[in-house]
Amino acid sequence: MQPLGTEGVISGIHKTPVKQAWLGINGLEGDLQADRLHHGGAEKALHHYPASHYAYWQQILGKLPDFGDSAAFGENLTTDALTEQDVCVGDIWQLDQAIVEVSQARQPCWKLNLRFAKQNMARLVQDSRRTGWYYRVLTPGMVATGYIMTLLERPYPNWPLSRLLDTLYGSTWCTEVLQEIAMLSPLSESWRSLAKQRLKTGQVEDWRKRLGEP
Repeated sequence: MQPLGTEGVISGIHKTPVKQAWLGINGLEGDLQADRLHHGGAEKALHHYPASHYAYWQQILGKLPDFGDSAAFGENLTTDALTEQDVCVGDIWQLDQAIVEVSQARQPCWKLNLRFAKQNMARLVQDSRRTGWYYRVLTPGMVATGYIMTLLERPYPNWPLSRLLDTLYGSTWCTEVLQEIAMLSPLSESWRSLAKQRLKTGQVEDWRKRLGEP
């Protein structure tokens, strides 16, 4: 963990590459989170961010000299292929010796604003739907670089993460779709609760505090 931004907020978003690590129920051995209330834990054990998104961000933001081509978003895992359009809620993947299940997409927070020294970075990530996603660990094991991920099961092919993100971050309101999200059993409880809360109140939750907006 290191200080983040001019405010010196302690954060575990600074990642360094390793060739292999043990992946347990709560994440990679040696990986740390400063705010365990909102980061880490069994439902967010591993954060995957697509390498292909970096070209988009370089077009939007310019060169990213401090980050190279990975770990700018605090990801634990990156691949050349796979994006939010290719991965579905509840997908089960073989990841070297470990087996993981897609639990949720990422909810960008204000720490990305500090990380990129850009006040609206969290909002840009949310609006772009290039958030990356999280896994829960079904079978712990060693994970090494260079391993080809293998899809073992896809129980919800109608729920790519892109659809989930469009529903929760877009402007379209559909009660039937929200009800379906609330019943997606592999989806983390926090995300199903968002759908349930919207159905109960008829309103979208306030994102300003999470995004660091006034």
